[in-house]
Amino acid sequence: MVNILELQPMSTEQQLLAELDRIAGQGQLRRISAAFARFMVSLGVTSPALIIGCAVLSELEGRGHSCLLLPDLAQDIGTLVGLQPEQWQNLKTIAPTLPTDLASWRAEWQHCAQVWNAGAPDRQQPLVFEADRVYLRRYWKDETSVANAVTHLASSVRVVNQPQARLWLDKLFSAPKENPLNPNPDWQKIACAIALRSQLAIITGGPGTGKTYTVARLLALLFALSDKPDRLRIALAAPTGKAAARLKQSIDSALVELSDKLAGDLPLAELTARMGAARTLHSLLGARPDTRAFKHHAGNPLELDVLIVDEASMVHLEMMACLLQALPPHALIIFLGDKDQLASVEAGAVLGDMCLHARQGGYSPDTLAYVSATTGINIPASFAGAASTLAQQTVMLRESRRFTGPIAELAEAINLGNVVAASNCLRAASHQIVRWQEHAHPDHVLQLALNGREGCTGGYRPYLQHLAHSPATTDTAVYENWVADVIKKFESFRLLCAVREGDWGVAGVNAAIEKRVEAEGLIKRNGEWYVGRPVMVTRNDYGMGVFNGDIGICLPDPLQPKSLRVYFMEGQVIRSVLATRLQHTETAYAMTVHKSQGSEFHHVVVVLPKEASSVVSRELIYTGITRSREFFTLLTPVAAVFEAAIATQVQRASGLGGMLHATE
Repeated sequence: MVNILELQPMSTEQQLLAELDRIAGQGQLRRISAAFARFMVSLGVTSPALIIGCAVLSELEGRGHSCLLLPDLAQDIGTLVGLQPEQWQNLKTIAPTLPTDLASWRAEWQHCAQVWNAGAPDRQQPLVFEADRVYLRRYWKDETSVANAVTHLASSVRVVNQPQARLWLDKLFSAPKENPLNPNPDWQKIACAIALRSQLAIITGGPGTGKTYTVARLLALLFALSDKPDRLRIALAAPTGKAAARLKQSIDSALVELSDKLAGDLPLAELTARMGAARTLHSLLGARPDTRAFKHHAGNPLELDVLIVDEASMVHLEMMACLLQALPPHALIIFLGDKDQLASVEAGAVLGDMCLHARQGGYSPDTLAYVSATTGINIPASFAGAASTLAQQTVMLRESRRFTGPIAELAEAINLGNVVAASNCLRAASHQIVRWQEHAHPDHVLQLALNGREGCTGGYRPYLQHLAHSPATTDTAVYENWVADVIKKFESFRLLCAVREGDWGVAGVNAAIEKRVEAEGLIKRNGEWYVGRPVMVTRNDYGMGVFNGDIGICLPDPLQPKSLRVYFMEGQVIRSVLATRLQHTETAYAMTVHKSQGSEFHHVVVVLPKEASSVVSRELIYTGITRSREFFTLLTPVAAVFEAAIATQVQRASGLGGMLHATE
């Protein structure tokens, strides 16, 4: 018998949902984006335009955008989310009356019962429409929360004893080599002065510009000016364990040097001894298993007076909202980071939004007068302006003292979008610092991975060969010294991929390297876990104490040689977890550029794919290059992909920048 229901034609909504499912099955949309459109239809959304719009909104969120900008929606939707022409044409065939102008799209969202129009009575609808932006509610809530908190902190005036501040700043910083009117003022000294006068400060700058050097002096300044320096509670944090360990090491090193400089003027070693180790943001806030909520929040704030957050470009919108909510009312928070690096993998580009005016300065007459009084420095007129309150609390460090030479020149050229200068730097034959392997073949990747290149030996062979020298001992200290050597040798070199899939992505490159090193007898695989396997944790596991992005090496347990443990190194501390208890890991001979943030390596190799895309961007190349301490190599199977990447700049949709920098 024929089922009469099966003979009924599909409605427009059903056809659109079926087509979105088909597109998701082809890999052009996330399945969750198609599912979200279906969910909105179940709530009563029947407009073809809004069904497609909901799928687009979800898709953009997955690509790091916090909202959907209506002007973008009124242009070319297919291009906006990267649909193939045929796929977009199929959607238009099903829904031929889609709006084509901004006013019509605006009307669609404004009159939808499942969309809250900001300012109207709120029925907790899942979507929010505000100022030609459409949000998933939780991202609107986070963005609004961050904007309000940052604006409040930046405008919270702290009383500064300017003569005392000037006295200590002159002690902490060497006298300028030129007069105070020179065009390159001491931005590090200025940053310390700026940080004193409100509850928030942002110090941004590229590698080697001395962000942690500056913060070490700021800590000394805070101790010196505090009424009760022995009670000043200071916390250090970063998004990842590796970044947190580097922050602590850098600040400790700078403080040791500074203690000698200050002699007996300030008991700096005694005061800073109570800071403790730097922590991940998850650890600082008190992450709990099986919940997105943290132990610390507005009702149970953090117990601190000063919080320093490094690698702030990696802090996504939701984490920033949680962090700011957990600050006690009196606390000072200082963000450090490179505004030009890749933004977080998750939604938001918070540091970039906060630093919109960093390069220009935009300092008000009050700020200029304050800086002059506290530092003796007159900021050049070219940095004056009438920017936002937040801009008055933001300082960009502009002179790199460590990161110089060809790598710095290449990074600057790419950051400015100068294809010619970048290409010339890579092709220059006068040095061995940077190299460009054009028209690269997979064998070039394997050669570099094992042996490095001419002028820069290394690769992974040294750490793999060191595996054979495992000490036959149960002495924990002796064994951990050997483990530390293995990890240090591995950490001196890294292959970074722009994409995850394909022969030129993380998956393909890792598989090829693993096969080659086994063929050469450097490892012995007899299952997923083997001695020498480098692994990256891909999901936070609070029970195990490991977090997304942590990298370790699988090695024998000295007390039970038949058991394998994964050893991690944070600063100088070695910790380990039984390999079989780690459920979310992947092999890590190669990793994405995104995952490398917060790390530095002696030699970095960036591998680009065969095809250009919005993922392979200027920010990605810049971030990869600036992971290099000494040597950089670029591999491109198709040279044009590199040039296309420099021309592709990431622009994440957000309303945060506008809210933070609205002129008063």
